[in-house]
Amino acid sequence: MLDYIYVTPVASAIFVITLLTSLLAFSNPEIYEKLILSPYQVYRKEKLYTLFTSGLIHKDWQHLFFNMLSYYFFAFNLERIIGHWQFAVLYIVSLILSDLPTVMRHREDFWYRTLGASGAISAVVFSFIMFDPMTKMMILPLPIPIPAILFGVLYLVYCVYAGRQQADTINHDAHFYGALNGIIITIILYPEVVPYFLGKLGLR
Repeated sequence: MLDYIYVTPVASAIFVITLLTSLLAFSNPEIYEKLILSPYQVYRKEKLYTLFTSGLIHKDWQHLFFNMLSYYFFAFNLERIIGHWQFAVLYIVSLILSDLPTVMRHREDFWYRTLGASGAISAVVFSFIMFDPMTKMMILPLPIPIPAILFGVLYLVYCVYAGRQQADTINHDAHFYGALNGIIITIILYPEVVPYFLGKLGLR
């Protein structure tokens, strides 16, 4: 654990803070309500801080486990690749920007609430894919490992489908926009990643 803190301090801090805040919100409805994102309020310039804090809490144990597992697989490796402040910029900016389409979409819905680190974690996943698209991943229940880029495509397809269902407070739309933000921010920080990515795919 000390190695993680020393080599990837930003990813480690975000991981611990998100876990602790989510667990605290599970047992404290007041904290949960204070940190959750209300597009109706944010659009009216109220509780703007929830664009960030809503990414520190999760709906339930399953939601938290899925997001933190995805984060664990990609975030620490990504910080080693792109650097500390670059990882912080990617995560925080993507967390905020990925929620803005939801704010606009639900700006007149007084009762709509949303939460989760999905947008930022999607950005992390797709930023990593830009550097190593063909790395193999074992995704249950698939019996064989698949390339990271294929995982990314399947992930986005699921997010679009789940977002259309609107069956819970999880912001599935943020997955999609977070992925786009991750790709764009990575290219801004490292323009050379584009020819590198194409080379990995055998397209250059």
